[in-house]
Amino acid sequence: MASLNVGNLGEYLREQRRTAQLSLRQLADAAGVSNPYLSQIERGLRKPSAEVLQQVAKALRISAETLYVRAGILDEREREELETRAVILADPSINERQKQVLLQIYESFRKENGLDDESAKPMDAAADGPRTADGSGADNPQL
Repeated sequence: MASLNVGNLGEYLREQRRTAQLSLRQLADAAGVSNPYLSQIERGLRKPSAEVLQQVAKALRISAETLYVRAGILDEREREELETRAVILADPSINERQKQVLLQIYESFRKENGLDDESAKPMDAAADGPRTADGSGADNPQL
């Protein structure tokens, strides 16, 4: 079977598995895929779906987006944007309104730098809340 062009995904997975001190069989079991299938992915003989990559990433406790980039499913810039948004949304030290304001500021900087695309829209317009006369959405957004 000829090697597929999946970048260095297989090598990267093998390295991550060894770093996690998992055997091929242990990782396959944890990810819910067969041992031979995972072996073929590591050797570059199979190109896994995004779902399989997500399961493997979860088992390895690494970013699924990183695997998507290595598999050619996701562009590096898209991964960075998704991770930035995820970090903002996951921060427990700021409230939902503050998260939305940060995302809007992030979008405006991306637009200013010419990185505007359809994925740069607010993640939840409903959580945006009412706007004040100055357009800020709150009298004191507590940034």
